[in-house]
Amino acid sequence: MSAGRAGSQVKNFEAWDYVVFAALFVVSSGIGVFFAIKERKKVTSREFLVGGKQMSCGPVALSLTASFMSAVTVLGAPAEVYRFGASFLLFFIAYAFVIIFTSELFLPVFYRSGITSTYEYLQLRFNKVVRYAATLIYIVQTILYTGVVIYAPALALNQVTGFHLWGSVFATGIVCTFYCTLGGLKAVVWTDAFQMVVMVVGFLTVLIQGTARAGGLQNVLDQSKNGSRLEILDFDVDPLRRHTFWTVAVGGTFTWLGIYGVNQSTIQRCISCKTEKHAKIALYLNLVGLWIILACAVFSGLIMYAHFKNCDPWTAGIISAPDQLMPYFVMDIFASMPGLPGLFVACAFSGTLSTVAASINALATVTFEDFVKSGFPNLSDKLSTWISKGLCLLFGVLCTSMAVAASFMGGVVQAALSIHGMCGGPMLGLFTLGIVLPFVNWKGAISGLLTGIILSFWVAIGGFVYPAPAIKTRPLILSTEQCVQLNMTEALPTMAPPVIVNRPVLAETWYSLSYLYYSAVGCLGCILAGTLISFLTGPEKGKNIEPRLIRPVGNLFCFWSKKYKTLCWCGVQHDSETILDNLENDTSWKQGTESALQNGLKDNQDHIPGYNPDEKSYTNLAAEKVTHF
Repeated sequence: MSAGRAGSQVKNFEAWDYVVFAALFVVSSGIGVFFAIKERKKVTSREFLVGGKQMSCGPVALSLTASFMSAVTVLGAPAEVYRFGASFLLFFIAYAFVIIFTSELFLPVFYRSGITSTYEYLQLRFNKVVRYAATLIYIVQTILYTGVVIYAPALALNQVTGFHLWGSVFATGIVCTFYCTLGGLKAVVWTDAFQMVVMVVGFLTVLIQGTARAGGLQNVLDQSKNGSRLEILDFDVDPLRRHTFWTVAVGGTFTWLGIYGVNQSTIQRCISCKTEKHAKIALYLNLVGLWIILACAVFSGLIMYAHFKNCDPWTAGIISAPDQLMPYFVMDIFASMPGLPGLFVACAFSGTLSTVAASINALATVTFEDFVKSGFPNLSDKLSTWISKGLCLLFGVLCTSMAVAASFMGGVVQAALSIHGMCGGPMLGLFTLGIVLPFVNWKGAISGLLTGIILSFWVAIGGFVYPAPAIKTRPLILSTEQCVQLNMTEALPTMAPPVIVNRPVLAETWYSLSYLYYSAVGCLGCILAGTLISFLTGPEKGKNIEPRLIRPVGNLFCFWSKKYKTLCWCGVQHDSETILDNLENDTSWKQGTESALQNGLKDNQDHIPGYNPDEKSYTNLAAEKVTHF
């Protein structure tokens, strides 16, 4: 145990740490070079952006996990557990709901539509105005989020090694842009798979050494229990509380569904799979990966608390921000083990590299598909590929530059999830309007999107300007009793809460809403406004909607009546005998697709394009996709 060690000087990197850390960048860049050479003869934007849509489920699952379990999780989640307790573990429930909704509700519609950009769906379902509005919001959201993700590990590296902060930021951006621009989606996916392994190994070394230094697993649990860190189930329904069962399970589901269910980065890798079955398997395997990383992050936070329970380095003023707790802890427990601190920092950077590369690739894809390709439909394959590479380079520069702004956004977990809530929630609501509610028209869709954006930005910016009082966030007690001699007069100002005068009335209610509910506010606001405006301006006629573009979940609740199931489709042309049960099995979707094709998408055919009777699944219908809008 080293309660008092927090006040001592922690060692910086040694030669072996630099070797391990540098190896990560070398291997990641090497994968990009490998695919650039291997795929040099396949000069099409389709190959570059979606891997020719021939990826298998294994690497895609690892890629999805690595991309969304970024340095925000590696650094921020243990700090959250350290300060607020293990209620963060309830994200297990949110992740499960998110994957189920994504694989069973959103993915089938996107996959069978044969689209490359998720926002192509919005033009098929509504019109170009809705599509371009959503695309622009996604681009802004992703650049902002990626800035946070780049800044977080750069801060960690600066804290533990003394590296120049912005030098680390630009190094990260350059490496990501390099292998993304060279190798395209295949390089991104396979690099993510490698980086996922690095993340797990890095976490495991911290868990093993940290547990040993803390006196064993039982002692860690006992100390955490004594410090109230194991009070996980809090069923308080107050939406102003930061982390309760309801804020994490419900609010977390909305937040992460905006990230997974309709996010281009996720869907792009799912539709790159060779069949829909592979895409679904990838998502469920990814769920296991999310659970593993979450468990590692939570236990790291508990071990860190047991280690620093009598001398918190943050309130003692030794470090300047909670996000520096994890790297400080690592340098402490591995002070006599050269190479292992480098492994942990490589772990943090693995999450960053994978997330940033995936974001750059997704941004290039939506920009090319939604703006370049629609404006210049007759581009040659070679020119399309070079434009795609140029877009990767452009967005690499923009995302790296945005990291500067991230330094002003506070804790990385709250900053990252707040950004996703502000933009992802309204976007989730928009796609839900299109897929679940056939009567919604384009006026309702655009009105709902704007309403959701206004509501979520209002509450999020208000919460940033007027932070919720401690009585709502409820940080747990941290002690500095056994710290080595410190100049406490200098440390005290860091412990004192800021004094905010003239707080408006809304600051105690609306602005104090848990950051996990930002997405729910935007999503529900979008759905309610979209529904109301659609009825006021005249509901969309079902005959104008292609059947494969909707998926009425009302079918699940009307299993006892075919009449009510038919009502769920709101007049959309379909074969009521074969499509209505589409949520239960793939075979009925085979028949449903045939009926849809017979109702105007294509001429009558004796076979279903893309359907594989052996796997009972669909390959992507890009080759047969409808090009008229």
